[in-house]
Amino acid sequence: MDELGIRERIIAVAPVGCAVIAYDYWDFDCSESAHGRPLAVATGIKRVRPENIVFTYQGDGDLAAIGTNETIHAANRGENVTVIFINNAVYGMTGGQMAPTTLLGQKTATTPFGREVRLHGYPLKISEMLALLPAVKYIERVSLHSPQEVIKTKQAIKVAFQNQIDNIGFSLVEILSPCPTYWDMPPKKALDWIKEVMMKEFPLGRIK
Repeated sequence: MDELGIRERIIAVAPVGCAVIAYDYWDFDCSESAHGRPLAVATGIKRVRPENIVFTYQGDGDLAAIGTNETIHAANRGENVTVIFINNAVYGMTGGQMAPTTLLGQKTATTPFGREVRLHGYPLKISEMLALLPAVKYIERVSLHSPQEVIKTKQAIKVAFQNQIDNIGFSLVEILSPCPTYWDMPPKKALDWIKEVMMKEFPLGRIK
């Protein structure tokens, strides 16, 4: 990216806490937002500085619960930004509570007996929902459960960024990610759980 002069144009937007950690890993500008508001902040930055490459890095609780409103309306407007959506089926930063993506029967800090349809509804498939909007140009669901899938994840992210560079419009990559701590599983078992359980609810592939 340095050879192309792109790194200096990148601005990442992530919720408080996540963005602080990002500073230690990303050698480009980062902006913090309140939880659920990264796409609102990203919209403002992109409209004021359209030459910049602006992306959000959001978990399932942030993007599909606290920030559902911002997510839907930014997508509906076709904002020319890139969204990296981490789906680990749980609130991974705040104590392991049930997220919108928590699977039926899955135990969390707030569903100790497992998620139930009658009490909690079904897992929210936000990518499929957003794909119905005409202004959304690209959505793909990928995973991190194997080296081969990590390669596919990198390819999907590259497509999403290239869409923004080419001014195509709103792009989102949903990434199924393990959370061994709050799933109460060893790391290897957590990767297997993505493949054997989670992918049945959230199948991989290009959605739009």
